[in-house]
Amino acid sequence: MAPSKPPKAVLFDIGGVCVLSPLEAITTYENKNQIPSSWINFAISRSAPNGFWQRLERGEIKMDEQFFKGFNADLRNEKLWKEYHTNFRNSKKKLKDVANPTQLGDHVSLKAEAAHSTPTDQDRGAHSSAMSGQEAPERRREGDGQTSLSKLAKDTTISDPVSIESEDVVQGAGSDTASTSRQSTSSSSPSPPEATTTLDSLPPLPNIDAESLFWSMMAHARNPDPYVFPALLRLEKLPQKERPIVAALSNTTIFPPDHPYSRLKHAPESDPRSHFDVFISSAEVGLRKPDPKIYELAVERLDKFDKEHGGDGVKAEDCIFLDDIGENLKTARGLNMKTIKVVLGKTWRAVKELEQETGLDLMDDNTRRSKL
Repeated sequence: MAPSKPPKAVLFDIGGVCVLSPLEAITTYENKNQIPSSWINFAISRSAPNGFWQRLERGEIKMDEQFFKGFNADLRNEKLWKEYHTNFRNSKKKLKDVANPTQLGDHVSLKAEAAHSTPTDQDRGAHSSAMSGQEAPERRREGDGQTSLSKLAKDTTISDPVSIESEDVVQGAGSDTASTSRQSTSSSSPSPPEATTTLDSLPPLPNIDAESLFWSMMAHARNPDPYVFPALLRLEKLPQKERPIVAALSNTTIFPPDHPYSRLKHAPESDPRSHFDVFISSAEVGLRKPDPKIYELAVERLDKFDKEHGGDGVKAEDCIFLDDIGENLKTARGLNMKTIKVVLGKTWRAVKELEQETGLDLMDDNTRRSKL
C-alpha cells in the first residue's frame, strides 16, 4: 500500500548503515587483545567534544602522526579509566546508546587538499567514498523510551555517571531519615568507611596501538552492507521524478591525498559519493552529528537541490533519516524528521521499513523470500 505522504528526501548515515559498522572492528580488536569490553568506545565518547577523534571528524586536525599520538592519549586517559570501572563497567543500568557512540563516525574518504582547504561547491554537493554497514532498524519515535545499542549491537548495562550519583543522593537521604529514627531508641555503631576506587586499586590501563586500531576500523567500514547498500543502489537508479532525493549525512574523516582510501584516488565513476544527490560530510562542514546545526544544513542543501530541479523545496518534515545511533536519530526527530533506526545484524528490517515509507521496491526477490 502506497504511503499517504512519501518523503521528498531520504538521508542515509554511512558507517553502520550503508557500510559495516566500525564498532564491530572495535569489538574484534578488544577481544583479540584482551581489552575490557567497550573500553575503547567509552574512552572515545567520553573524550568529547574535543577529543582527537571528534576534532578529526570536524576537519579541525589532519590525519597524521600528531593525530595518532593524541588519539592514543585519549585511549590512555587515567581519569576516564577510573570512571569506566566505577560508573560504567560495574553499573547495572541500561546504556543509552553505549557511552554515546555518536562520538564514532562514518569513515568516508574525503578530499584532503593539503588536508585543510576550504571545500569547493563541487565537493560539498558531491557524493561519498567508502561504504559498508550492518544493522536493521527499529523505528524510534518521540516518547519511545530508551534506545539500546548493544555490545555494540545488543542491550548492554551501563549507566550515566550523573544518574548514578543522583540515585546515591536519594538513597542516602532515605537511609539518613531511617537512622535518625533508630537512634532515638538505640545507640548507633559507627558506619564502616566508604569504599573508594583509586588508580592503585584498578587493573593497569591496556596498551592500545591507536594507529593499528584506527586502520582496522577504516578497513572494516569499506565493506558494503548486504541489504542497505543494494537498496541504495536500487533507489538511486530510479528516474529522478519517481524517487525521493537520495542524500547522505555522515560523520566523516579526511584521508591524506596519497592514501589508498583517499577520494582523490578514485575515478569519478567509482567514487561512492556518486550514489547520492547531496552529500553532507562532517569533516567538510566543520560540524558533526548529533549537533542540530548539521541537520539544518542538510535540509538547506536538500531544499536548494530540489528547487534547482523544479521542485517546490524541502523541509525537515519532508525527510526520513536512517542511522544506527539513537542520539543521532533523537536530534532528527526533534527537528521533525521521520527516522528509521538501523540495528546491527538486522539491517534488512530498515530496508523493509524504508519500502513502507516510500512505497518503492528496494529488495531483490531472494532477500524478500528469505527475510519476509
